[in-house]
Amino acid sequence: MNFTYLAIGAMIAGAILLFFGSKQRTADGEWSSGLQWGYLLVMVGIFGILSAGFGWSFTAILLTFTLLTGVLWLWAKKSRKDKTIPDNNHFRDYMAGFFPIIAVVFVLRTFVAEPFQIPSSSMRPGLVKGDFILVNKFIYGIRIPVLNSVLIPTGKVERGDVAVFNYPVQPQVNYIKRIVGISGDVVEYKNKVLTVNGIVENDTLKGEYQYADDFNPQHSLSSQMYGSQFGEREFHVLKDEDAPAVHMPTLRQYLSREMPKYNYHDGSNDLKRYCDFAEDGSSFKCTVPEGKYFAMGDNRDNSADSRYWGFVNDNLIVGKAFFIWLNLGDMGRVGNSIR
Repeated sequence: MNFTYLAIGAMIAGAILLFFGSKQRTADGEWSSGLQWGYLLVMVGIFGILSAGFGWSFTAILLTFTLLTGVLWLWAKKSRKDKTIPDNNHFRDYMAGFFPIIAVVFVLRTFVAEPFQIPSSSMRPGLVKGDFILVNKFIYGIRIPVLNSVLIPTGKVERGDVAVFNYPVQPQVNYIKRIVGISGDVVEYKNKVLTVNGIVENDTLKGEYQYADDFNPQHSLSSQMYGSQFGEREFHVLKDEDAPAVHMPTLRQYLSREMPKYNYHDGSNDLKRYCDFAEDGSSFKCTVPEGKYFAMGDNRDNSADSRYWGFVNDNLIVGKAFFIWLNLGDMGRVGNSIR
């Protein structure tokens, strides 16, 4: 809510600058700084209100801005018969100037690659909090913006892929997990041993792994690190010896509070219909329904994933994570590929 108020404040400040700012060009032919700042603040304010206030996705907002500035760009092109004379309509001229930049960003982000920051330790040890990664947007098909349904197939989600997707409970939030089950798969996690269609994930103990607690960085957590072979994929996972395969109080919290809070009933219905959980939390077994995926974090005992909130619909898939391009806390991680 605070972000929404900031956005409203930015829009009001921009509107004031637009109202009182000079509407004349300066000596160098540019619009006044007050006018330019006014338009920028109004755009920032609209972005914040649509995002925080109405829950629009970044793609939906970017598409709206692209279409709006595109119309103004065409209007400016059509109205300027003499290209040597500057456009004196400051709204049309200034907003149309945004179109090429916004259009390029929209195309690259929607169809090529999208940046994403790792927000938690649920994918340790491969991905750590603070990693900035790139997500391949076309590897799973060229998708229709906003609707996110596949328009041109280019590939399929595979077991073992590290995928970014819209969190089913709150679609405006992005999550990253490893896809361990695709449509029709039977996923079983018993005594923290993962089995898919009867094939056991081959885990080899590598030793102790320590990392800072996300909520209290001064506190260190310790887990056992395993080298994992999952089909043709090799990566590392973390497990806590004393933790159950599924934390039943957390599962009940999702079923009774988290999913109803956001009016997300599909998750609870799917878990009840397609999954069986041991009462002591030592195991669960799920059959992945058509058009959906089962996702788990590599930090197996510290990950809110499909065992708690259900399956991931295909139309929530954003893309496949493939590259770490920045980590301000550990520059040595830059350039690492994601396995």
